[in-house]
Amino acid sequence: MTRSRRLVPAALALLALPGCGAGLPLLHPARTLPRGEVRAAAGLSSDFALGGFADATRDALHDESVNPNVPGPSGTDPTYAKGALVAAAVGAGVAPFAAARVGIGWQAEGGLAYTGRGLRADVRRSFDLDEHWTLSAGIGGSAALYGHQQGGALQGVDLTSLRGWGADVPVLVGYESDGGLYMLWIGARAGWDEVQIQSAASATPIGSPPLSLSASHVWGGPLLGMAVGFRHVHVAFELDTGYGTVSGDFNGSHAQLTGATVAPSSALWWRF
Repeated sequence: MTRSRRLVPAALALLALPGCGAGLPLLHPARTLPRGEVRAAAGLSSDFALGGFADATRDALHDESVNPNVPGPSGTDPTYAKGALVAAAVGAGVAPFAAARVGIGWQAEGGLAYTGRGLRADVRRSFDLDEHWTLSAGIGGSAALYGHQQGGALQGVDLTSLRGWGADVPVLVGYESDGGLYMLWIGARAGWDEVQIQSAASATPIGSPPLSLSASHVWGGPLLGMAVGFRHVHVAFELDTGYGTVSGDFNGSHAQLTGATVAPSSALWWRF
């Protein structure tokens, strides 16, 4: 198979990987809800790997296409290990998004969001700068839903056995027009994710020990969002970007790499 022909299935597989980490969007404005008010949201989120993350996945898929024995004996293929770490810790793809947020008083609110294979819970507080401008800061915790992932595009990377958790800190500055007709927000977000795969025995020869994977993903970057609507219904859009480092071990090989992600998302809001 020529290199150009190999790039087609590699690109398709890259898009098919499930997302996590920065793929959990905020999709909320800077200003928090008044006490007792609720905002529900439903839509789509996505996460695409760029730079070193995309290169690592492409190289691992190429390695797999020319060597049917990958990942091979323990500690013998660091190139494939890099792709495995990205598949588990970063991922890419499109997933459903659902969330609910509630005002809890003192210009604070809490939220719970779901997207594909992960959950995120957070609390935050906002501070009015004037009638239209608001600053907010919060902290969130996330977890991968064990057993909810697809099997994975790379041999030996059993995402159905993936476990994961993480935390992130977002800071937003936003504008809200009179009557809430439209909202704009811009900010920065930094976080850390940890993932593990305890067993990928189906991808190893009979009698071999199960493969395992552990990876840490530290990331940060800017985000931009907007919402337009009337009264209790809005359509929201957000673009999250991140640059980070993934390090960890797969099948006895240690690897570390850097790369970027871009995560567009959208949702329909109902406020009541």
